[in-house]
Amino acid sequence: MVGEMFVALGAHLVQADRIAHQLMLPGQPVYNEVVRHFGRGILNPDLSVNRAKLAEAAFGSTAKAASPATASRIQELNRIVHPAVLRSQEEWMEETGRQDPRAVAIVEAALIIEAGAVKRFDRLIVVTCSDEQRIARFAARHKLALDAARKEVERRIAAQLPEAEKVKAADYVVDNSGSLDHTREQVRELWEKLRTEATPKH
Repeated sequence: MVGEMFVALGAHLVQADRIAHQLMLPGQPVYNEVVRHFGRGILNPDLSVNRAKLAEAAFGSTAKAASPATASRIQELNRIVHPAVLRSQEEWMEETGRQDPRAVAIVEAALIIEAGAVKRFDRLIVVTCSDEQRIARFAARHKLALDAARKEVERRIAAQLPEAEKVKAADYVVDNSGSLDHTREQVRELWEKLRTEATPKH
């Protein structure tokens, strides 16, 4: 949602999740590696990756999220997926910069810090809200019952740094816990700063 607000103002946006989706299509090297490591049980009948089954295989249940075995499975998945996603992001950023040297190019990703990728970016923006809001919004976006959304959001949170740590690392923070108008106002103010910073100095 915040990414879309930036796009409405003129930013270029790519979503890491969408890149990962593309990389996991049948025939892609990442797809082959994921299936080799996690087994054919994660596949749908049409041989596409069933993301819920892959999440279950990598993350287990939320109760097991902190176990060493689960941590090792998550690291295994990250080792396969993260480098390919980062390469794809960098190609996209280079291409965007070639087409428009003054562009503000935004990569929307949950695991930038965890992937050790912060230094690849000029600025880090962290978007915050409460866990309950995150669950309700996830449920609405994916048309899930609240219980199913809670399980998935908790699973994802378990694989991430605490929000307070992300805020400490951020150049800018957008507080998305209030009204849409409040979020939009913060995005507008931040957009002006980013546009100024993106203007080549002569």
